[in-house]
Amino acid sequence: MKFVLYKDARGEWRWRFKAANGNIICVSSEGYSSKQSAQHSIESVKKGMPDAPVTEE
Repeated sequence: MKFVLYKDARGEWRWRFKAANGNIICVSSEGYSSKQSAQHSIESVKKGMPDAPVTEE
């Protein structure tokens, strides 16, 4: 699995989290004006994953 950084049509930085088979598992919820901000968002997601509970709605 991997995170992929890219620029969208508006020129904002976004990320996708992809499975080994290429399927997109999740995406950034917003665009970022800088690559550094997008990378910070990825780090926040990575840090929060181990403790994230599974819930039903």
